[in-house]
Amino acid sequence: MKTDNTLLENMLSDENIMEAYKQVKRNKGAPGIDGMTISELKGYLEENLDNIREQIRARKYKPSPVRRIEISKDNGGTRNLGIPTVIDRVIQQAIVQVLTPIYEPIFSDSSYGFRPNRCCEMAIIKALEYMNDGYEWVVDIDLEKFFDNVHHDKLISLIMKNVKNGEIVSLIRKFLVSGIMIDNEYKESVIGTPQGGNLSPLLSNVVLNELDIELETRGLKFVRYADDCIILVHSSKAADRVMRNVSKFIEGKLGLKVNMTKSKVSKPNDIKYLGFGFYKDYKAGGVYKAKPHKISIVKLKAKIKKLTSRSWSVSLGYRFLKVKQLIVGWVNYYKIGNFKKKCKQIDSWLRFRIRMCIWKQWKTPQKRIRMMMKLGVNENRATRTAYSRKGYARIAISQPLSYALRNEVLKYNGLVSLLDQYQLKHI
Repeated sequence: MKTDNTLLENMLSDENIMEAYKQVKRNKGAPGIDGMTISELKGYLEENLDNIREQIRARKYKPSPVRRIEISKDNGGTRNLGIPTVIDRVIQQAIVQVLTPIYEPIFSDSSYGFRPNRCCEMAIIKALEYMNDGYEWVVDIDLEKFFDNVHHDKLISLIMKNVKNGEIVSLIRKFLVSGIMIDNEYKESVIGTPQGGNLSPLLSNVVLNELDIELETRGLKFVRYADDCIILVHSSKAADRVMRNVSKFIEGKLGLKVNMTKSKVSKPNDIKYLGFGFYKDYKAGGVYKAKPHKISIVKLKAKIKKLTSRSWSVSLGYRFLKVKQLIVGWVNYYKIGNFKKKCKQIDSWLRFRIRMCIWKQWKTPQKRIRMMMKLGVNENRATRTAYSRKGYARIAISQPLSYALRNEVLKYNGLVSLLDQYQLKHI
């Protein structure tokens, strides 16, 4: 390989390393197998960076194995997450920063995941554009454990097409084969790229860009966000043909596995893509629009239920803060969708659960009477409610407590509503 040493020196420059350090710090994250935390990272770099640079130049740098943890998935399975050491994360990020300008002009316009100035919202807007242009059949191909099944040799050969520096290519391979620590037991990584490393998103796009090229060569309309890809065509017959041919390409040429039980051909209203569902709005002339998928709504309610559990002994202010963080983040992600009616339903249920939490926190009849009177309930009704034997749910929907803890009172005390956030995004 003809080596471009400029690329390596750019990667190892003070400016690039400092930017990589800042990015790793912003990302936060847990320590790797060496236990070093983000707060300890800067001091370590100041003392050891020159030595690390020389090791990389001499191809002697040895990345640490990643710490493997398993994340539970909603379908009952697990997702493997690999946590590199903070030092390795800085080096990986430094590589990403010098390779991104090389790959950005090469990557497809239909690829939206893990790329500068691109996001999920843009992918959904493009999918809606295709649907409303008459591409009403969707080929939804599910790649089985993509990050666990990437072939190292295939990936390295793809990298070598565009990265003309042997030290950087060698370093990437070392990260791929650095191994995994599972419960203090070392395991070789002969296949796959650890999901959780700073390099993994870029490497996934390098591999799947081959799929993008193939789809573009075939003249197909598609949207890809990392390993989530949908192809949109005019008819069910075309969709079946595309499913067969593209699945063959993925397994034969890319060496990846297609999960045929999850992959399917369907109309837009029967798919879930990046958490969104799709529907035809006949009041607006039969155009397709997006909304949070029903599974996404179920997940949101499960998170709200956890944050409003009466057995969670935290202050009301802290509870409201965590609810706010959840709701603001959720609405911001789904802001291009239509879900105003669903906001009202969930807000009502949320306030009901919050009233149960507050009723429990007030504890004694005396405090309950005092607090309800302070909030405008007359003494007689407050006393009868406070000494009632009804359960939390019945009390929470009772007129006296519903009045005492009315919407404006809860809002004044910091409870955020989905509807307010939704309307902020749709002004």
